[in-house]
Amino acid sequence: MDTNSKLSNNTAVILVSHGSTLPYAEEVFTEIKEKFIKKTGIATEIGYMKVSEPTIAGAVDILKDEVDDLARIIALPVFLAPGIHTNIDIPQLLGLEPLEVDPRCPDGNYPEEHYLSIARDVDFDGEIELLGSIGPRDELLDIINKRIGEALADSKLDDDAKTGILLVTHGSRLNYNKEFATELYSKFEKACDLPSSFGFMELCGPSIPESINKLADENDIDRLVVIPVFIAPGMHTTHDIPHILGFLEEHEHSHSHDHDDHDHVHDLTPVDFDGEILYPEPIKADDILIDILVDMTNEKL
Repeated sequence: MDTNSKLSNNTAVILVSHGSTLPYAEEVFTEIKEKFIKKTGIATEIGYMKVSEPTIAGAVDILKDEVDDLARIIALPVFLAPGIHTNIDIPQLLGLEPLEVDPRCPDGNYPEEHYLSIARDVDFDGEIELLGSIGPRDELLDIINKRIGEALADSKLDDDAKTGILLVTHGSRLNYNKEFATELYSKFEKACDLPSSFGFMELCGPSIPESINKLADENDIDRLVVIPVFIAPGMHTTHDIPHILGFLEEHEHSHSHDHDDHDHVHDLTPVDFDGEILYPEPIKADDILIDILVDMTNEKL
């Protein structure tokens, strides 16, 4: 177990996640939490924004019971890029001021059924410090390269088949996600000698079909590795993106948890590529991710 000499036993960590109607995300975040605790020895709980349990307020209650004289909580959003959730929703769910005006509701008066309206208040008198998102760290390139290697190991084509790489992420009404993807891809492109590009699932461009079609038109590729730059599997990685790639014949996207910060309008432009498409797992509880989270926490201890 790694320890930090500056660690006080009255400090705890909340790993903040979105929450999902599918079980995969909870399984991944449970593994992330267990690995994080093993590396740090810090009392840690997951706090979900919505849908899953425990909620952020519930995570605070768990940590209060676990840590005697708990005085400080470090809230670490396990999100790759900043956005509405990290800058507006999570601060408010922690009882803090939002970092910017909410474009969904500029006056701050949310409808009664909105998840920010129905969430239970955090009951904690100590200090809560909210960290930023992970951002386009160089270490993410190591994870991406691992996923490329895993995908190519499953390829049915020969080693000399010409390969293209596409990084895909969600997209956002705010510009943060695009800035994250652009900077991460810029780093990846400089280190990769294969034809490559990036695309967004929705809300901003280039879309996944646009990027694939352009990449195929400009390069004589036989196969394409599509890397989902997401933390955990969920509806987007198991249904939405596979549908866009043509893996699924029918598309039913239902978000019963009122995911009202965007409208889930996907670009259904056909993917004009007849070669092999390889689609590995997202980041999940990769040891490199755990090291990133530990480093981010240690910077504040």
